[in-house]
Order: sequence, then structure tokens, then C-alpha cells
Amino acid sequence: MLKKFIVNLWSNKNFGWRMARIVVLLSMGFAGYVMLFEDSFIYFPARYPAGVWEREKLQVREGEIVARIEDVQLTAADGVRLHGWYCTPQVGRRGALEPVATNRTLLFLHGNAGNISHRYEIIGDLVKLPVNVLIIDYRGYGKSEGSPSEQGLYADARAAWDYLTDVRGIPASQIVIFGESLGGAVAIDLATKTEACALVVQSSFTSIADMAAELLPFVPRFILRTKMDSLSKIKLVSGPKLFIHSEADEIIPYKLGRRLFDAASAPKQFYEVKAAPHNLMYEIGGAAYYEALRNFINSSCGK
Repeated sequence: MLKKFIVNLWSNKNFGWRMARIVVLLSMGFAGYVMLFEDSFIYFPARYPAGVWEREKLQVREGEIVARIEDVQLTAADGVRLHGWYCTPQVGRRGALEPVATNRTLLFLHGNAGNISHRYEIIGDLVKLPVNVLIIDYRGYGKSEGSPSEQGLYADARAAWDYLTDVRGIPASQIVIFGESLGGAVAIDLATKTEACALVVQSSFTSIADMAAELLPFVPRFILRTKMDSLSKIKLVSGPKLFIHSEADEIIPYKLGRRLFDAASAPKQFYEVKAAPHNLMYEIGGAAYYEALRNFINSSCGK
């Protein structure tokens, strides 16, 4: 009886036409919603005063390396003012801090959530490599002006690069571009336009379309304005490249990180951190992770 009822229902032309129109209208409405609020699906900025900006002065032990943080103000090509930190390694010596000599600088392009204040501990570990670290907040994040967008983030990264090379006078051959998660796409774009000594891409993806296919498979790719097509861009990066990912990444699939690596030309390396969820890469990677990063930078950037 039920089967016969369903067959008769669907054979009714008026009913089928009404249902088709409903499906089309719902699909168009959802597509319009995604297009209208696309940026809110991609960017999760924490604007100042959100974050942890006030830090207690720590007692530095003899021989301990810490980060000295200097606020920097940048201006992107379109006039948007940006905020960042320029961090240098300092070592405790006889109750005082002394600079640690290094000629390497890491341009850190962070992921899509929070702001630079949430990367304070990570910076403290990175300077121990030792390297100087410039980390910026994209437009709309932290103390930076504006609202995030794909082209805006690319312009922000370029402003950071120009600050290092033009204001600080750091040679391109001493700069490592480091991008994590969403920042990986920004880092790859910047690497296609500069001559950095090396590129590090951590827990990143091939494109926004591929991420949408994983998270929202019913969303047509053609409606997405944001591309972040790292898969095609990575082929244009000729310098040394290090890709870092974990099979335990629950946000950006490991297979997308592997596809990026496979598409890249030599010289390249892949480093896997076992059993590390997306936001615990540094903690679970631990000393072995930082040693792999140090070895890559030293071998890529020379003396």
C-alpha cells in the first residue's frame, strides 16, 4: 500500500513540478546565503581587545632564550594599517638579557582564527631555533584595521615582506616564509612573488574549493569568490620547501597536504607529526618538530 501511494504521488505531474520548484528555490536560497556570508565561513578573527595582550614579566633563568617583542606598524598597498610583532631571541646572562646572534628571519603567517597574541608561546619556541620572527595580524584581526578578504590577506603579507626587506634591510636570502593552516595559502602566494630562502607550509590545503568539497560537499564550487588556489601556485615556487602535516588533523585533511607536496617541485621535504590534531601540532611535535624545522632552515638558507 505504501509503495503504491509513493508511486502515485510522484507520478502526479503537479506534485512533482511543485517539489522541483521547492528544491530549486531552496538551493538558490542556500547558495545566496553562502555567497553573502562566505567570509564568515573562512575567517574567524579575534579583534583587539580580545586576546592575551598583557604579559607578566618572567624571571629568565641563566642561559634561557626568550622572545623580545617589539610592536610594529605596517601599511598595506591599499592603505590599510596593520599591527605586528617583531620578535628577537634574547638569552639570560648574569641577571640580564643579551641578544642572540642570528641572521635568519621567519615571516610567520598565522591561521584563520584568533590573533597574534594567541601565538605568544609558539613565538617563544621559534626564536630558540634561533631566528627572528615577524608575525602580523591580517586586516580585521587583533589591532589591524579593515576586514579580511583573499586579496587583502595577500596584500598584508606583501606589506610584511616589504617591512623586512625595505625597513629592516634584511636580505631576501635570509627570510623564511612560514604559513600555518589558512596562512599556508597566504605564504604560498607570497612565495610566488618573492625570492625567500625557503618556504614552510604547515597543515594547509590545496584550495578553498577543495576544503568546501570536504566540509560542505553540496555547495557548488563556482559560487565561491575566495579561491586560494595553492595547488596551482605551489608549482611556481622554485626554492626549498618543507610541508608539515598530521594524519590526525581533524580540520584540514592530511590528503590535501600530501597533494600540495606532490604538486611541488624539488627541492622539497615532507615532515609528518604523528597523532597531532590541527591545533596541537607544536605541542605534540615537541623537540623533534623544532629540530626538523631547524635542520631545514639551516640546510636551505646557508650560513
